[in-house]
Amino acid sequence: MPSVSILTRSVLKEVLRWYGAGVALFMALQMTDILSSTVDKLLTYHPPLSKAAFAFLTYLPTIVNRTLVMAVAFAILLAFSRLQQDSELKAISASGVRPLSLIWPLTLPFALVAGLAFLNADRLVPAGLANWERAWYQIYNTTPPPPRQEKYTYAPPGALYYAGRVVNDTGGNVAQLEGIMVQRGNETITASTGSWDTARQTWTLQGAWIVRPGENPRQLATPLVLPQRDTLTPPPVDARQAPTAELRATLARGTLSPTDRRDYQFQLATRYADPLTAIVFALAAGVLGLLIRNRAAAFAGVVVFIVCFYALWTTVPGLARAGAMNPMLAAWLPNLLFLAVAGVLAWRLR
Repeated sequence: MPSVSILTRSVLKEVLRWYGAGVALFMALQMTDILSSTVDKLLTYHPPLSKAAFAFLTYLPTIVNRTLVMAVAFAILLAFSRLQQDSELKAISASGVRPLSLIWPLTLPFALVAGLAFLNADRLVPAGLANWERAWYQIYNTTPPPPRQEKYTYAPPGALYYAGRVVNDTGGNVAQLEGIMVQRGNETITASTGSWDTARQTWTLQGAWIVRPGENPRQLATPLVLPQRDTLTPPPVDARQAPTAELRATLARGTLSPTDRRDYQFQLATRYADPLTAIVFALAAGVLGLLIRNRAAAFAGVVVFIVCFYALWTTVPGLARAGAMNPMLAAWLPNLLFLAVAGVLAWRLR
């Protein structure tokens, strides 16, 4: 009987050879996709080569993370199809080695891949996405929009302050307000625009309307100044652009709106779930590869594998943000389903 360690090394060598090819293939495909979707903008705005190159470099960490994971299924399915085609797996089975025993060693190299993907997703990917956004503002020769907060609400005892939008153009102590409503006791005050001075702790409303029970609404001809003692905090950054530590810290402060909180919870969970997809793919693709008999079926398996995972992966963020699914479950659902598929296929091969 051949040594299991020798067989394992042989299979790993074959898989890693295909993994290198898969990384090159998926990197090329994704770069082509990015170029095809942005070439019209580059031709329209004619940015310097340095600006265009910088924009694509900032997106590289995102492409790398996707490639590291997608290439796993490609490598294992193609490697196992080659082993099946050359009857090597049959020879291994005939020698008394259970084919399933070849699956677990596959998790070792791809655990390293998962670790690399986690480190990349922790800081490089968020920073890259933020720089990608800024790079395109430079290409368009425009300035990024000022920080803004939607649907601001503050409810001290006996009052309610609401603004549909808070915009801080200068980053100082004064912000602009839009869509304002203030309730104090039986009095309701509304205004289209106003300003918030956090140094003076006041809201100044322009053209305010005042409504009281039993009285006709009346509009003030002069600005109305109201006390407002809340603090003006920067709006939360896009969760995809926040490092993992910042996601945790922001969630711990408890200042997020329900929608933003779900988004942050989902993004925090994906920082761990997405890198571990490399290990999940190794198990699921390994078991599926033992059932595939030719290379055509292997290519079809790669397509079905990635399309099914991608459909789940792109659907669950919207469900989590809308509150239709628990953010933690949504982040882990693709991995859990593929682990279940691997378990069913392994049961068939037992």
